Amino acid sequence: MSDPALRPVRVDFAPIRAVCIDLDGTLLDTIPDLAAAANRMLVDVGLVPLDAAQVGRFVGKGAEVLIARSLAAAGRPEAAGSPFYALARDRFFDNYRALNGLASVVYEGVSEGLASLRGQGLALACVTNKPVEFVGPLFERFDLARHFDFTIGGDSLPVRKPHPGPFLEACRRWSLAPSQVLAVGDSANDALAARAAGLPVLLVPYGYNEGEPVASVDADGIVSSLSELARLVQGRHVRPS
Repeated sequence: MSDPALRPVRVDFAPIRAVCIDLDGTLLDTIPDLAAAANRMLVDVGLVPLDAAQVGRFVGKGAEVLIARSLAAAGRPEAAGSPFYALARDRFFDNYRALNGLASVVYEGVSEGLASLRGQGLALACVTNKPVEFVGPLFERFDLARHFDFTIGGDSLPVRKPHPGPFLEACRRWSLAPSQVLAVGDSANDALAARAAGLPVLLVPYGYNEGEPVASVDADGIVSSLSELARLVQGRHVRPS
């Protein structure tokens, strides 16, 4: 099989004025902290911890889904409204507050790519399913906040990716048409949300995608890094006046 990072990029960059970028699996590798918090949660509620790689495959649709999948994998499937689930949820968030960012790392090419995209006059937003309270500490730790106009998190709206709502909200804040905004992520969630919102979408190959190969996702191409994206965009869009 050919390298998925070599999939041709089929995006007309000329009208692009802004870029929405995912966080977990795109900007940062946060699996170590998420897995540690999930396993501490399991221990706190009397269950056996899981392999970190297994927990990593549960990441992508937000914390609520991660919690539910972790409980089920540990032998205690629970409905979101049950008292046991509520207890587990509280323990997960308490643990993640203590661990957030401690073992996470920024992916290669992220800092350079963001700086270059900004330098080219593009507006940037982080559109993630991570609750907003956890984004700020990560951005401060890795000096990323300065690149972004705003963040739309998993609890910013009543809906989250793969619903198109977060991307449409970003377009509304910028007063841009969806065709003028590029989505960049690492999973089918990002691609499905972008397609439904009418945004072109590119994926990176190094993220999570719930354990599935990103090459199978319907997107407009795969870029090896954000720095590669910035090189592709260079000179191919009109700077805002």
